[in-house]
Amino acid sequence: MTLNQKLRNKRIVITGASMGIGKAVALELAQQGASVVVNSRGANQADANLLEQLTQHIIAMDGVADYSYGDISDFDYAGKLIQLCCDRFGGIDGLINLAGIAEPEQSNLLNISPQDWQQVIDIHLHGTFNTCRHAAPLMAAQGSGVIINTGSHAFLGNYGGTAYAAAKGAINSFSAAIAKDLQASNVRCNVVLPGAKTRLSSGDAFKKNMLSLHARGLLSKERLTSALDALPPSNIAPIYTYLVSDQAQLITGKLYTCSGKHLGSFSWPDEKIQAYRETDQEGPWPEDKIFDLFNAQ
Repeated sequence: MTLNQKLRNKRIVITGASMGIGKAVALELAQQGASVVVNSRGANQADANLLEQLTQHIIAMDGVADYSYGDISDFDYAGKLIQLCCDRFGGIDGLINLAGIAEPEQSNLLNISPQDWQQVIDIHLHGTFNTCRHAAPLMAAQGSGVIINTGSHAFLGNYGGTAYAAAKGAINSFSAAIAKDLQASNVRCNVVLPGAKTRLSSGDAFKKNMLSLHARGLLSKERLTSALDALPPSNIAPIYTYLVSDQAQLITGKLYTCSGKHLGSFSWPDEKIQAYRETDQEGPWPEDKIFDLFNAQ
C-alpha cells in the first residue's frame, strides 16, 4: 500500500487505540506517514491482542508503529509510554489522548459509588494530565508539538453521568490552560469532541437517553440524528490528521466537534457583567437587587 507522506517524520502517541476512534485515528495517521505508538489499558488478553494486531496491520501496510499496553492513570506508566516513543523514534511530535471508559448505565449523583467516580476521573482526567505532563516538557524543549485531548458534549451535563461530565469539563479547562502555557514554546493544544458509532454510543440505553434529551429540548434535531445514525470512527479520523499536521500550526486552544455528519465548535464562556456597584462605599449587594438582576435573565 502506498502511504501518503503528509505526516512524514511526525512521531505520535495515541492512547485508547485498541478499538473505536483510537484505532481509526492510528490507522489514519499511519496512512499519512506518521510513526505511531499505540496504547490501550490491556485490561484483558483480548484487548492486548487487538493492540498487537493493530500494530502488525500498520507495519504490514508499510507503516511504522509500536505498541504498549498499560494504564495511563498511573503516572509512572504514562512516562514510560512517552519515553517509548522517544526511544523508538527519536522524539515525540504529537500526543492524542483517546483513552476512556463510560460510567455504569443510569449512573447519577444519587447512585454512583465513590469507586466508580474515581475510576472515571482517573482514566479520563488524570490519565490525560499524566501523558501531557510527561510529553509537554519534551515538546517545549524542541520548540514544537501538538496535543489533542478528547472531550464530549457530556460536559454540558445533559448525559453520560456525573463523573464523565465532570471529567470532560475539566479536560476542556485543562486544555485551555495548556494552550496558553505552551503557546510561547510553539506547542499547540486543542480538544476534539467526537461522535461516532462506538461501544460507548450504542445500545438501547444510549438511544433512549438521546430521545429523552431531544424531547426535553436539550438536544437539537441535527445532533439527535448524528447521535442515532452515527457513522464509523473512520469518518471522523481526518480531523485528527488535520489538527496534528502543520496545516493547523496556527490553531490552538480550540474546542471542535466532529461526527460523521457535522462539524462544529464551541466558544469559550465569556462573563456577562450585569451591574456594577462601589461596594466599598455603598456596601454589599442588597438581596432585592440580586433578585432583580438574576431574575431578569
